[in-house]
Amino acid sequence: MPPPDTPRHLWKPLVFAAAVAFVYWGVIVRLARFWWEDENYSHGLLIPFVIGYILWTERDRLASAAGRPRVWWGGAAAVAALLALWAGTAGAELFVQRASLLLLAAGVVVYFWGFRLLRAVAVPLFLLALAIPIPTIVFNKVAFPLQLFASRCAVWAMRVFDIPVLREGNVIELLPLGSTTTRKLEVVEACSGIRSLMTLVTLAVVYAYFTHPEDKGGDGGRRSRFGALRAALIVVAAVPIAIITNAARVSGTGVLSHYYGTEVADGFFHSFSGWVVYIVAFLLLFAFGWLIDRFDPGRRGPGAGGDTTAPERVAEEAGPVVTGGAPSAAMRTVKN
Repeated sequence: MPPPDTPRHLWKPLVFAAAVAFVYWGVIVRLARFWWEDENYSHGLLIPFVIGYILWTERDRLASAAGRPRVWWGGAAAVAALLALWAGTAGAELFVQRASLLLLAAGVVVYFWGFRLLRAVAVPLFLLALAIPIPTIVFNKVAFPLQLFASRCAVWAMRVFDIPVLREGNVIELLPLGSTTTRKLEVVEACSGIRSLMTLVTLAVVYAYFTHPEDKGGDGGRRSRFGALRAALIVVAAVPIAIITNAARVSGTGVLSHYYGTEVADGFFHSFSGWVVYIVAFLLLFAFGWLIDRFDPGRRGPGAGGDTTAPERVAEEAGPVVTGGAPSAAMRTVKN
């Protein structure tokens, strides 16, 4: 029986994809417009291209991972996704509509190619999930504590420089140098760090995926476990890195506002510092990945840790090796 990815069998998924595009066209268009207009999710514009690149470069591995279709499971997931789309449309809940697209994509994979391929495309599906905007109420629940944390860090940094400052919630009141009146510096939602948090977590997933250690030799299971742990640590580390770097940015803005006025919080420095924070966060993430790679069990080859390499073990079991010249004493003894 030919594999399901041959041209003879591709017409079914293509027809199904056309039907999905027709049903979800409005959801997809509104999602793309949201990515374009909301800077908190602007990274979503790159997600389809990243997913497409992953699927294309891994096409051979994905083809080999295709297994027996799971019609009932895949069909159930597709029906659940369509019901979620109907409920989200009836209730004007955009998150439910967009989440149903993700559920439908997983259901289609299971329906045509089984659970084994679903595991193989878990990373592209996870990237798509990261690009789906979370509900506003959840967004605010996350953003406001980050605003408070950044404002506390800014006040602490300013007091280190002996700058008189007061804080009320996410509003910082300070006295700029040479001024006779106090000014207020508000840590708004855009400065909470949630934007860099979402972007950095997405980058961490991409970075962990493309730098996943390959299985070598007969120790594939051990390296596979290390690779999974490495990916999880990189993604988890992206959260504190994003929060701390953004807090450092807000702290620097607060200190400079004392010496150069609160105008620096809205001028060129504000935009420039945002790019600097992104770059620093990326470098810290890559440095963390490099540090984890120092503990890779296969980094130094099969002889790491003082173990005897395979050729050496063969030589020890086979006895002395003659490289030329007169026979060794052991060999002369055997001959005699």
